[in-house]
Amino acid sequence: MADEIPDREPVLEIQFHPAGIRRGVGYLFLRRRHLRLLAVSGVGLALLVLFGLIVTPSVVANRFRLARYRQLAEERSQQGRRLDQLTSELEELATRSEEMHLRTGRILLTYGLDSEDSIGQGGFPYSSPEPITTIYSDAVQHGQDMKAQVSEQVAVLDTFLEELETFESAHNEQVRVTPSVCPLPERQFVLTSPFGRRRSPFTKQIDNHPGLDLAATSGTEIRAPADAVVVFAGRYPSRQSVSWWRYGNLVALAHGDRFITLFGHCDEIGVKSGQQVEQGEVIATVGNSGWSTSPHLHYEVRRREEDGRFAPVDPRIYILDHQWRDEEQILIRARQAPDLSDFEPLPRLIAR
Repeated sequence: MADEIPDREPVLEIQFHPAGIRRGVGYLFLRRRHLRLLAVSGVGLALLVLFGLIVTPSVVANRFRLARYRQLAEERSQQGRRLDQLTSELEELATRSEEMHLRTGRILLTYGLDSEDSIGQGGFPYSSPEPITTIYSDAVQHGQDMKAQVSEQVAVLDTFLEELETFESAHNEQVRVTPSVCPLPERQFVLTSPFGRRRSPFTKQIDNHPGLDLAATSGTEIRAPADAVVVFAGRYPSRQSVSWWRYGNLVALAHGDRFITLFGHCDEIGVKSGQQVEQGEVIATVGNSGWSTSPHLHYEVRRREEDGRFAPVDPRIYILDHQWRDEEQILIRARQAPDLSDFEPLPRLIAR
């Protein structure tokens, strides 16, 4: 057993020889336990490298997939925002088309046409497209429904407009003498008292107001709403009618044989009885004459009924160049027969 090397004796000697001769040689003695430790460490390192080679492609692929997922998620989010924007635009377009539908109804009523008889009144049927299953299914379905609704409304409007163009071409004279524009410039008046029942500022009693009170600055020009003949211009004599004397300085225009428009509480009057005026021509200025609490124009539209009397109608129906907030209700009320019992009939000097 003398040939065996004790474990405490070095098994491997490593010498380090420096470049210069002045420095001594270095020695590293490795025993068996050191060699076993190095062997185990080497195997561990090899396994670690092998594990890295196996796992690294999967990690890299997952990172690429994660980056791609985030990119797709951002794109989908952008598409969702764009879809919401398009849906909002469709809703706005639907609102505008509905407003145009109401305005077209006012035009038909202005010309005395019954919109119920229009071939476009019933609309055009449409079917909703097949639903698409995505995370935005509800928004897509809503957008498709809005698109179909707008398409139907546009088709109805096209039909109405074609009918109106045909009517206007065949009845040019009636169109010219139909009151259709506001007598005051846009954005220069405020509606202070609408047509219909209200509390009188003088008697404090509920009465029927046969026109509109449009508050405006004194001196604001009043224009003819259509071609007409002046049938009265001045202050109505109190001895003949106190009610009409209260209108102050008054201008009355006859538009053919179907309409008479009245302009009360004027300041200066620029026309005289018997004078022909055209739509848009200045006839007077806003004032505070007669029974008036502040400068304003009292504007009436009276339409000849079947019995020959001129009945007051809501002038808002005949102001086509201005949009009112409650147009749908105006149309509903306008199709009902007016109550003539509480309205002052036109005096002899005007209805002649």
